[in-house]
Amino acid sequence: MPSTTAYRKIVRASALYDLLLTAPFATPWSFALAHAQLDRVNQGLGGAALPAFTPFHVLFACLLGSVVLVWAALRLRDPQPLYGRFDGVARLLFTTWMLWALHATGAPLLWLFVVPELAWGVAQWLPIRPIMRPCSQTPPKPHDANRSSSAASSA
Repeated sequence: MPSTTAYRKIVRASALYDLLLTAPFATPWSFALAHAQLDRVNQGLGGAALPAFTPFHVLFACLLGSVVLVWAALRLRDPQPLYGRFDGVARLLFTTWMLWALHATGAPLLWLFVVPELAWGVAQWLPIRPIMRPCSQTPPKPHDANRSSSAASSA
């Protein structure tokens, strides 16, 4: 169970991973290069050639890439646990759809995305150990001389 500080580092690291991995999906021009590279990797792993993308497909790839980049920038700037929890849910959803696509296509390339997505999701679902701060000790109350002398005199 990571501490809050360690958990914030996990959130920041997952955001950096997203930033690096998703940047090529942010523009039609960078996506064309990424698609060609992904096609080579998939074929190198024994899969079929990836289908050609039409401008409509590229639009959705770039929309996704743009949103993930903004989400990653937010988590880099402010890696709060709440954002990590939401990111963990998003990764569960992404993993689910990637597994669906893997089942439908058999594209081995998808394993290169499924495994890290699931790992980042699980890491961000872990319970967080709160930071233990020393409890503030209240100083002992000063002895009330009047009170103890009145108690002694009444006895």
